[in-house]
Amino acid sequence: MTLLQNRFQRVYDRIHQAEQACNRDGQVQLLAVSKTKPASMVREAWHLGQKHFGESYLQEALGKINELRDLSDIHWHFIGPIQSNKTRDISNHFDWVHSVDRLKVAQRLNDQRPDELPPLNICLQVNISGEGTKAGIDLQALPSLVQSITNLPNLKLRGLMAIPAPEANTEKQCEPFRVLNNTLHALNKEFSLNMDTLSMGMTDDLEAAIQEGSTIVRIGTALFGSRNYSNG
Repeated sequence: MTLLQNRFQRVYDRIHQAEQACNRDGQVQLLAVSKTKPASMVREAWHLGQKHFGESYLQEALGKINELRDLSDIHWHFIGPIQSNKTRDISNHFDWVHSVDRLKVAQRLNDQRPDELPPLNICLQVNISGEGTKAGIDLQALPSLVQSITNLPNLKLRGLMAIPAPEANTEKQCEPFRVLNNTLHALNKEFSLNMDTLSMGMTDDLEAAIQEGSTIVRIGTALFGSRNYSNG
């Protein structure tokens, strides 16, 4: 077993055990966060059966997407901050965007989505812990953004994403995830939607996230090792 195989198996086991603990078998998807890692490592992970990969740095991601274009069933998720001048490339080359937090960006992604591609799957990033330095929309402003996005035909609003403030205690980790889950259900009811995605949970808190309803966990370091930001 290679080092990468071993790491993936350990993460798969953690996800499976967390699912079993709350009777959610098979409900959680692993998003392998491959930012700062070479295309060769992504290809190796793909051969292990991993199909969904998350990227935060657009130019780096575009190089990998081009190099791996022979992998027809690979799915690319953009999970980083979105600048307005980057929306065209994001809209053209990604299947999912997890980090939409304002209407201007959503409108640009919608308007720039090529007609031959299916609607772009998006999650709205929520600043669930109210941190001044953290990206994401405030909970109070979320309903207005949801209502506006439902009118954009080239976007498919799938759910919510959050990166809570770090907590060591499991119950403390659970609290913001629980709020996000309750918010998703409330928005579905208020606007008669069928949002089905909670993108929440990373290496240090995936068990708490799964307990509180996560459907996508975003895991990087536990899979690919420490990141090298010198080229990021």
